[in-house]
Amino acid sequence: MKLSDFKFDVPRKLISLYPAENRDESRLMVVHRKTGEIEHRIFKDIIEYFDEGDVFVMNNTKVFPARLYGNKEKTGAKIEVFLLRELNQELRLWDVLVDPARKIRVGNKLYFGDSDLVAEVIDNTTSRGRTIRFLFDGTDEEFYKTVDTLGETPILKEFIERSVEAEDRERYQTIFAKHVGAVAAPTAGLHFTPHLLKRLELKGVDVTPITLHVGLGTFRQVDVEDLTKHKMDSENFDIPEETVNLVNRALDSKKRVVSVGTTTLKTIESSVTANGRLKEDRGWTDKFITPPYEFKIANALITNFHLPESTLLMTASAFGGYDLIMKAYQIAIKEKYRFFSYGDAMLIL
Repeated sequence: MKLSDFKFDVPRKLISLYPAENRDESRLMVVHRKTGEIEHRIFKDIIEYFDEGDVFVMNNTKVFPARLYGNKEKTGAKIEVFLLRELNQELRLWDVLVDPARKIRVGNKLYFGDSDLVAEVIDNTTSRGRTIRFLFDGTDEEFYKTVDTLGETPILKEFIERSVEAEDRERYQTIFAKHVGAVAAPTAGLHFTPHLLKRLELKGVDVTPITLHVGLGTFRQVDVEDLTKHKMDSENFDIPEETVNLVNRALDSKKRVVSVGTTTLKTIESSVTANGRLKEDRGWTDKFITPPYEFKIANALITNFHLPESTLLMTASAFGGYDLIMKAYQIAIKEKYRFFSYGDAMLIL
């Protein structure tokens, strides 16, 4: 398919600036692939669609406060540094994006706040990309605590046009976030509450984790019309044995395997055996799923309403069927569903 197949207009007022007051009271559109039926519900109603033996697979990555503000040595110019990924823990090497990039050159040192945190630029990677080495006299634990204190929650300002606020540190994080490493939240998981998870447990539904550390590449603009030429950035993932066992048992029993989010969907589809079962695995994936695609593991998907021409929309369309999902999105716009990270949810069955 082509990039232009995923082009449509979303009114800016439908891009949600803030989350719903209660996580599980976002709106929920339920899309039935077999019949084409579309229902309008509240997210906590999701429990009605699942039974004992069904499995929810969730991404338990934890967003770290990846946006730092520092000052350039000598000039004192204010610099934004967005931490993308840690390259070497021992040497404290990181891939980052800097802004304004034209002011940052190899050899420059950056100072962060009143802390002892200093970084030296050691390489250029892309137009805005740099490799930096943090110079910090302290333990790893003290280093990460300093970054956590100084850093800002990395909501994507180019889409959510407001300043970051204190409550974002909690609300831009799933309640089951565990392993630090993401620069953006797996947003389908933001709708779950402890109470809803308990209700699923009491109904006999298993909830099990995978980890995929979401990178900015997931949100990078696709700039080629031919989607086969788009290259996704690699993201680190881990699929534990416990999840493999639960998912394969559900598949063998013809139960639902629910992928909570497109990041989870990409992860489990990156590790499939020859006979169509999930396998334990860890490593890196740059899998890019677009229509048409035959899914091997998940048979239900929970996802947010994504922006036009995004890789997330393309993956959701591959799962739900292009025509049906494009129809659902037009209905969502008409019915004023909220879009993007803090928006409403869609359940595709």
